Amino acid sequence: MVLNFKRESQHINISMLEEIEILKGFLRESKLRLTPQRQTILEVFLEYDGHAEVEDLFLIIQERDPTIGIATVYRTMNLLVECGLARENVLSQGQKSFEKLYHQSHHDHLICTQCNKIVEFEHPLIEKYQLEVCRAHGFTLRQHKMEIYGICIDCQK
Repeated sequence: MVLNFKRESQHINISMLEEIEILKGFLRESKLRLTPQRQTILEVFLEYDGHAEVEDLFLIIQERDPTIGIATVYRTMNLLVECGLARENVLSQGQKSFEKLYHQSHHDHLICTQCNKIVEFEHPLIEKYQLEVCRAHGFTLRQHKMEIYGICIDCQK
C-alpha cells in the first residue's frame, strides 16, 4: 500500500521523500532552494513510467501547474542528473530522454534510431567481458553505460 499525505500544499507520495531529501541537500550545497516548481517536476518525473523526454514531462506538468515553463523543466532535469536522481540518454538526432537512476538496478539500452524506442536489457556475459577488458588495461570499473543503436522490430516491418 502506498501512503500519501499533504505537505506544503503538494500531494507527495511517501516513497518520494528520500529523493526529495537528496535533491534538497544537493540544492542547499549549490546555494539553491527547492522551489514548488522544482518539486512538482521531480514528482512528475518520479511518477513517470519508463524513459521520459522533456516534452512528455512538460505536458503532464502543465496539467498540474500551467505556470511552469519548459525552460524550467529542462533546467530542473539537468539538476536531477547532477544530483544523481536521473540519467540522461541521448537518442537519435540528438534528442534526449531521462530515466530514474536512484534505487534502480543496472541495465543497458537498445535504442531505435527511427522511433526512439528504448529497450532495457542486462546480459551477464557483457558484464563479465567489460570487467575482463578493464583488468586487461589496468582500469578499475566505476560505472558504465552501454547503448546499442539500431532499428526495432516494429520499425523493420
